[in-house]
Amino acid sequence: MNKRDAESARFRAAVVGGTGYGGAELIRLLLGHPSVALTRVSSIDFVGQPLESVHLSLTDTGLVFEEIPLAEVAEGVDVVFLGLPHKVSSTLAPELEQLSCKVIDLSGDYRLKDKDVYAKYYGQEHPHPEQLDGRWVFGLPELYREQIRGATRVASPGCFATTIMTGLLPLADAGLLKGPVQTVASTGSSGSGAYAKPGTHHPIRANNLKSYKQLTHQHTPEISQTLREAIEIAGHDTDFTLHFMPRSAPMARGILATSFVRLDDSVGGDEIERIYRGFYESAAFVRVHGTSKPAEVVAVKGSMWVDLSWALSEPDGFGGRQLAVDTALDNLVKGGAGQAVQSMNLMLGLPEREGIDAPALWP
Repeated sequence: MNKRDAESARFRAAVVGGTGYGGAELIRLLLGHPSVALTRVSSIDFVGQPLESVHLSLTDTGLVFEEIPLAEVAEGVDVVFLGLPHKVSSTLAPELEQLSCKVIDLSGDYRLKDKDVYAKYYGQEHPHPEQLDGRWVFGLPELYREQIRGATRVASPGCFATTIMTGLLPLADAGLLKGPVQTVASTGSSGSGAYAKPGTHHPIRANNLKSYKQLTHQHTPEISQTLREAIEIAGHDTDFTLHFMPRSAPMARGILATSFVRLDDSVGGDEIERIYRGFYESAAFVRVHGTSKPAEVVAVKGSMWVDLSWALSEPDGFGGRQLAVDTALDNLVKGGAGQAVQSMNLMLGLPEREGIDAPALWP
């Protein structure tokens, strides 16, 4: 569906900042959505050029990149997606306040609630800290589905954050998330954006595996914030600390995260199975494999699916056992644009899986 089909669609959408990989994924999903027409894409790059001249997977969209004010972008549409870099979306806060349509932001500028934490992890003061007062709903449907349904402003989670939170939420809900938690997660190069940088240049990355932003990645505070809220929502009195080590992997798409959680001897495999399957029983896009088969990136690439698997050690003689939880997803779909469209479906009263339920690519 494109601009020419707008009159027959139930809803209309626009994208701000549509030239990157996240923007490309938003455009792809919205063009195929049965109930929403993409009517406008704004950008400061490639102005006047057809979308398909930049995103080569598209054909005859009838749309061009337009450099127009935000108010004009939002004119006559039901939802605006912000596909802008971190620290750019926050500068638009006064203009966003004037919009009557729904807004979904894919950057990290409205996810956190503490302005000091934002400044620490994003390297500058938030220009509009009043926006961190809860007016933006955190767009993780697995925890905040009902809040998203009633929201007009949604801050969509980061890709690493979505991966790691999905793997740990059932433990937080069960009161089993406590003490130090270690996570190692490997991501594809598309998570670094469409423009080449020394650390993401193909000849360097293609045959390489390395850590970066060790223990300082900007998704760390939103993971901790959300998991602590999940613990509070469930009525537990536990605390934990997340130590997160991201890695750059030689692949274009996907994230595989492994989180290590210390459990008491008394927690067995059957209980872990019950906890995870019960928590995600009604989740739209989570597949719980448990110990039956491992989560892996190739099984979710290009899709909204999150795959979960785990291994649980025997008691080690020190009063505990180790749980290692693997989580795999596509960073551009469930970890990015697809999750934003999932939130849009909830906000507009559409079926949650509408337009985003295609199977993964194989191989």
